[in-house]
Amino acid sequence: MARLTALNPDEATGKTKELFNAITGKLGMVPNMMRTMGNSPAFLESYLNLSGALGGGSLGAKTGELIALVVAQANACDYCLSAHTYIGANLVKVDANTLNAARSGNSSDAKTDAILKLAQALVSKKGLISDSDLENVKSAGVTEGQVGEIVGHVALNILTNYFNNTAKTDIDFPLVAA
Repeated sequence: MARLTALNPDEATGKTKELFNAITGKLGMVPNMMRTMGNSPAFLESYLNLSGALGGGSLGAKTGELIALVVAQANACDYCLSAHTYIGANLVKVDANTLNAARSGNSSDAKTDAILKLAQALVSKKGLISDSDLENVKSAGVTEGQVGEIVGHVALNILTNYFNNTAKTDIDFPLVAA
């Protein structure tokens, strides 16, 4: 059972209503995570801004979804595993084997594999990665700018994982458990 309230978009007011309207315009609905974040318009807006900025980065939507899965698995966030499995399969059109492999930090593509290994290391080492962790991803063809984006994606997903694990957000996607 949820520990924080998911606001009803029809009853929202002020800045939260504005943000919910924008989300509905893009997604056709407001997912429970965002409905719950809406209790603090500042928090919801910050999440949307960071997510939007990273979405426009050079890593691309597919890689962003795969990073989300490896981070959600590491943090045992069923909400995010469910959401990103659904988004990855249905919106980004990633096959089930690739989505499953990403959860354990693996990919058949060498560059993506290195990216997922770095994301996994960032989570497990609390950002205190080794020189070899960094060299491995750079030798796979990842630029220094992309390393920054990977850190950004990991941070964004830790944010949503911690929020959903705290709130026990009701899962509004097909369930995928850690």
